[in-house]
Amino acid sequence: MAITFQKVGYQYPQLQQQKWAISEIDLLIEPTKEFVAVIGHTGSGKSTLIQHMNALLTPTVGQLNVFQHEVAKGKPLSPIRKRVGMVFQFPEYQLFEETVERDIMFGPLNFGVSKDVAAAKAAEVLSVVGMDESFLSRSPFSLSGGQMRRVAIAGILAMEPDILVLDEPTVGLDPAGQEEMMKLFTSLHDDYHKTLVIVTHDMNIVAEYTKRVLVMKAGQLVFDGSPQALFTDDAALELFELGRPDMMNVLASIANAAGTSKAASVITFDQVVAYLLEQS
Repeated sequence: MAITFQKVGYQYPQLQQQKWAISEIDLLIEPTKEFVAVIGHTGSGKSTLIQHMNALLTPTVGQLNVFQHEVAKGKPLSPIRKRVGMVFQFPEYQLFEETVERDIMFGPLNFGVSKDVAAAKAAEVLSVVGMDESFLSRSPFSLSGGQMRRVAIAGILAMEPDILVLDEPTVGLDPAGQEEMMKLFTSLHDDYHKTLVIVTHDMNIVAEYTKRVLVMKAGQLVFDGSPQALFTDDAALELFELGRPDMMNVLASIANAAGTSKAASVITFDQVVAYLLEQS
């Protein structure tokens, strides 16, 4: 397994009241097959959970291993951060170099890659995120918000991680930008065989793109299964206080207007279209 949590708990030391940010987490993440959504309300422990995945945080209790490296105080953590790349909310705020090329090269150079190899890698990953080499010499601060975000993601990809952990990567983008970004992540998963772990509040993203969903509530992992299983379980949605994807609500409205029962297993746009064609 790439990432293994065993009864992991974490307390933020600066808090006066020693509340567990996450507790009793048992979780396995595969290295090349996963497209995982992490959802839950603000304060549920989502960010704390994912920050353990590339050793930004180390467990207060329990055992955490990432590619056979133990995540613990005093242990070497750089091998973990090379294999698990973290993309924060608004990753464009992480840009700081004079040119796009230098920004993308920064990570590989820090891991001891030669300048020539890092430069070649910068051109390669820029293409992967849908930008051509003409951008390499430009200032990242002259780009649009969406382009800056792609450059920031390219900087993570340049370190050749096996797993990408993405914290609300579509926040602040318009619908077209969100769709473009999710197509990029789908390509990284399908074509480049990256495992993706994505924190999101958007149930449409969960339903349309991901294959597995983790629900956090009050610091605990309360659901681990498929989007289909989650969104077709009315009791679970009520217990976890989660909404449904838009397509499910649309189909429910159509069924209600037609006086027919809704198709409970339909959660995505393509499934709705297929279902309506069958009914016509």
